[in-house]
Amino acid sequence: MNKIRTRYAPSPTGRMHVGNLRTALYAYLIAKHEGGDFLLRIEDTDQERYVEGAVEIIYRTLEKTGLIHDEGPDKDGGVGPYVQSERQASGTYLEYAKSLVEKGEAYYCFCTQARLDSLKRTVEGQEIMSYDKHCLHLSEKEVKANLEAGMPYVIRQNNPTEGTTTFHDEIYGDISVDNSELDDMVLIKSDGYPTYNFANVVDDHLMGITHVVRGNEYLSSSPKYNRLYEAFGWEVPVYVHCPLITNEEHKKLSKRSGHSSYEDLIEQGFITEAVVNYVALLGWSPVDNQEIFSLEELIRDFDYRNISKSPAVFDVVKLKWMNSEYMKAMDFDRFYELAEPYLKAVIKKDLDLRKVASMVKTRIEVFPDIAEHIDFFETLPEYDPSMYTNKKMKTNSETSLALLKEILPILEAQEDYSNEALYEALSKYVAQKECKTGFVMWPVRTAVSGKQMTPAGATEIMEVLGKEESLERIRKGILLLEEA
Repeated sequence: MNKIRTRYAPSPTGRMHVGNLRTALYAYLIAKHEGGDFLLRIEDTDQERYVEGAVEIIYRTLEKTGLIHDEGPDKDGGVGPYVQSERQASGTYLEYAKSLVEKGEAYYCFCTQARLDSLKRTVEGQEIMSYDKHCLHLSEKEVKANLEAGMPYVIRQNNPTEGTTTFHDEIYGDISVDNSELDDMVLIKSDGYPTYNFANVVDDHLMGITHVVRGNEYLSSSPKYNRLYEAFGWEVPVYVHCPLITNEEHKKLSKRSGHSSYEDLIEQGFITEAVVNYVALLGWSPVDNQEIFSLEELIRDFDYRNISKSPAVFDVVKLKWMNSEYMKAMDFDRFYELAEPYLKAVIKKDLDLRKVASMVKTRIEVFPDIAEHIDFFETLPEYDPSMYTNKKMKTNSETSLALLKEILPILEAQEDYSNEALYEALSKYVAQKECKTGFVMWPVRTAVSGKQMTPAGATEIMEVLGKEESLERIRKGILLLEEA
């Protein structure tokens, strides 16, 4: 078998959609699983949709996700150019389209926009246009005269109107389509640029692509692709059409969802490795139900035959769970590096942010969650004295007030405000009073945090706050309870 060669061929139209990231990932995994090549090709023939800076986004996203291409605009493997506009400039596509005209597999079309509009009809509320092969019947003399007169033209594929065309997809099996449904699609537009569909076929052949990975929205175009391959006498690649990705309401994942692109997710505090891991599972099921995969493990285990036909639901809750698992397993130094901007956005005081980071590492799902866990370090929030009441700890406002008053002198006399020393001091008090640890720690933690839930215990919080701030907060707690 020839070496497997796959490609990711994005259009530079903005951020990388989750569906495009999955296409790139699956193409990468299919190639690397078999020791093949993964190519990057920029499809910029649709100049109207071109977005400045989008090519840089493509490069940056592939690099950050680890999907390193073997060939591309910046890595010539001998089958370039790898940018379609550069290939178009050399006349490659027009040359191949004209060869199809000579074979009778394509033809020049000089129809005006007004005539094309007259062919439009409404079907189930949608306006469609099916070309009637009008220009196919022009004589060779008429075609020549029109070309010499400089009449605008397109080149159309000449598809049969009778019989069927059958193609095979690795996910959906054999699919047959009535040829009467195959419109004579445009191959070369009036501006001289190839259409996306035509350039794809030509480029995939010239670049030796063996496996074509794309979304299942292209299934309906595949019969026309196959007829082009057959018309040229080229080998048809292996097709792998991936299922649709929907939101939780089972509607197509759109930009309005707020998490439709890779960069959206990173900005929302997700980790790249978790995003890649999760995207891999949007339509693909490993044989042993494993959920957490490194990129190396995905390369080892990925089998495109286990891709599902059913739409894949983008479940943000599941992604957040997966992200939290990556955070828990992450090296602390790297976690702190990623968390630091979020910590500094909340805490302006000169506190030990590394200790604060260690408190939240196993408690958050995405980085923005940090704020709600640590805001009390910056400013003691206003809180209700009822928070001192806890049935499990057997505390209430009265017992808490008495306890804080007894604890205050002990904490005032304490010089060492490390977590260990503070815990030892309060543990001695617990032993003397023969009470439960929680009976002491609950009121102290409430006083120094002003919150029902905190990422750490009382003494850990006091260590970060320091002696002066801790004592001030406890005194405020006493005053609050006295006034209640």
